[in-house]
Amino acid sequence: MGSISRYIFRTTLGAFLVVLVSLTAVIWVTQALRDIDIMTSQGQTILVFIGITALIIPLLVLVIAPIALLIAAAHVLNKLSNDSEIIVMNAAGMSPWILFRAFLAAAVVVSLLVGAISAYFAPKGLRMLRDKLTEVRANVVSTIVQPGRFRAIENGVTIHIRERRPNGQLAGIFLDDRRNPNERITVLSEIGELLDNSSGTYLVLQKGIVQRHEATQRDPAMVAFDRYAFDLSQFAAGAQAVKYSIRERYLWQLLFPGQNDQFYLEQPDQFRAELHDRLMAPLYPIAFVVIAYAYLGAPRTTRQSRAVSMLGAIAGVALLRLIGFVSTVFGVNAPWLLSLQYLATAVAIGFGLYVIRRGLILEPPAFITDRLAALTERLSRRFVAP
Repeated sequence: MGSISRYIFRTTLGAFLVVLVSLTAVIWVTQALRDIDIMTSQGQTILVFIGITALIIPLLVLVIAPIALLIAAAHVLNKLSNDSEIIVMNAAGMSPWILFRAFLAAAVVVSLLVGAISAYFAPKGLRMLRDKLTEVRANVVSTIVQPGRFRAIENGVTIHIRERRPNGQLAGIFLDDRRNPNERITVLSEIGELLDNSSGTYLVLQKGIVQRHEATQRDPAMVAFDRYAFDLSQFAAGAQAVKYSIRERYLWQLLFPGQNDQFYLEQPDQFRAELHDRLMAPLYPIAFVVIAYAYLGAPRTTRQSRAVSMLGAIAGVALLRLIGFVSTVFGVNAPWLLSLQYLATAVAIGFGLYVIRRGLILEPPAFITDRLAALTERLSRRFVAP
């Protein structure tokens, strides 16, 4: 790379990182709020909440990275145009193709990043997210210690705690056990504490009453106690075999699924659609940059509006991504539709490279430009006039 190409390459990647981090942070917050119950109802700390919800960030980066690169490329091209740098470089004999190579190099870097995330990091994050959420929600201790709420820790077993004191003691405990259809057990206690040892997890109650009401008896039997231990280990979820969904499979698992894979045997079409979507992911950054440069990379004077070209670039990218989405969704039932995303991407890249190589300027017909200019002028007069 020459000095100009290195400058454009650094500027594009810098803008890309700023846009990527900003968009990812905003979308991550909206997604993380969906799991706010990890703190509110499961009794977890803010650090656990952030650690768990951050595992979805690789998947967000996978989706946002091509869009962030498009925004970065459009920003750099507009900056070069507004400062008349593109015109100066073109007048000095630098062809648009030479200038485009710096953007292409940035697109290749982003494409490699997207490919790695698609193949490994996004599925890995989703796997860890599933494991962490399962572990948190299977923790019966964190489930029951929610003061002021009636919590059903199992069908037929309800617990309520009035408060949790600073020293860890629980006050005002109500426990109702209806698992046995022939007997209902209700326990009231003033004080209790959780005891976790090698034998299991126990709720040790002090100074309370146990009420046993048999179905065949009209009146319950009540017994006062000084100390009573209730076994919570029976409600804790044991080790379970986790079955990962299709989105949580690594790329090589989609390429070579196991012969006994239950998901593959039940949904082979879903596997095929997900595989093609993963293979397409690294191509979108390159296609987006080609489209953006084809519309915005040609030299223009400062008097020539770039708004229409910007709209054209956005429309081209949106159409390409829409075709990819439709191809993946409907390709589950009609496999031949999966080829449309490859065809559309190849046409977009091929046509864009032809425009760049020939130094053409993509503009809509004159009558459309004139009508847009007239509409803009009328709107500006309406809102600017006193």
